[in-house]
Amino acid sequence: MGDFRRFKRTFDPNSKDSFRVSRSKIDLFTECPRCFYLDLRLGIKRPDFPSFTLNSAVDHLLKKEFDIYRADSTAHPLMKTYGIDAVPYTHPDMEKWRHNFTGVEHFHKKTGLTVFGAVDDIWKDNKTGQLYVVDYKSTSINGDVTLDGEWKVAYKRQVEIYQWLLRSNGFDVSDTAYFVYANGRKDVKAFDGKLEFSICVLPYHGDSRWVGKTLEEMIKTLRSGAIPKAPAVCKYCDYRLAAAKASMAEKANDSKKEPVKKSRISRDGEISKDAKTLF
Repeated sequence: MGDFRRFKRTFDPNSKDSFRVSRSKIDLFTECPRCFYLDLRLGIKRPDFPSFTLNSAVDHLLKKEFDIYRADSTAHPLMKTYGIDAVPYTHPDMEKWRHNFTGVEHFHKKTGLTVFGAVDDIWKDNKTGQLYVVDYKSTSINGDVTLDGEWKVAYKRQVEIYQWLLRSNGFDVSDTAYFVYANGRKDVKAFDGKLEFSICVLPYHGDSRWVGKTLEEMIKTLRSGAIPKAPAVCKYCDYRLAAAKASMAEKANDSKKEPVKKSRISRDGEISKDAKTLF
């Protein structure tokens, strides 16, 4: 069996301790409350994707580059190109805020959840002193990079959560966030052992007011003791249903019985008594 069951602490409704949830788990809840519950309450996570090591390398190198200007409190050339009157923000906790397992964190009293998320960068406006959340992204497409696209909704939620976290820690944060996008070029003559990128900076006007309400819905779901119904669209829920039906049919055939009727398992996970013996 694959490593689909967590070995770390899952949510215990009887515990008085604060429960830590990452920025990515908030995004998981908005995408599919059922997958969220299976992960954090029952310890059954979605299968992992392979890590995007090239993207991670671009992130790492961009951080090193902006840190050069952070050390001198000077503007990066990209800021000047895009008319952003700011400098990379200097703070004693910057490295902690960037670390995946610490990040910027906040204890949400109303729910008892401790929320954390690792930022890529923060810039400070030279005139107002406000902070800009900055996220590094990399891709390789023909044409101009934009923030349009179904999957980029998650990118926008990501920076809004960071805005909420920083504000919850008492910082004056602008509604404007910036995406520093590295686009791998395909129009060069040869590879020659190196990738060439065009870099652009895309502004985004965020609205983090949804975060607090979502946390309340999350804690209600975790405490409910009932697996939520599957949403209209979730490829993971659809896969689990298809796999369960196939397993039940195979067991019925092996036992030389009639195939299990489709009604014995639903997309929402309602399983008949005889079907439960398969799981």
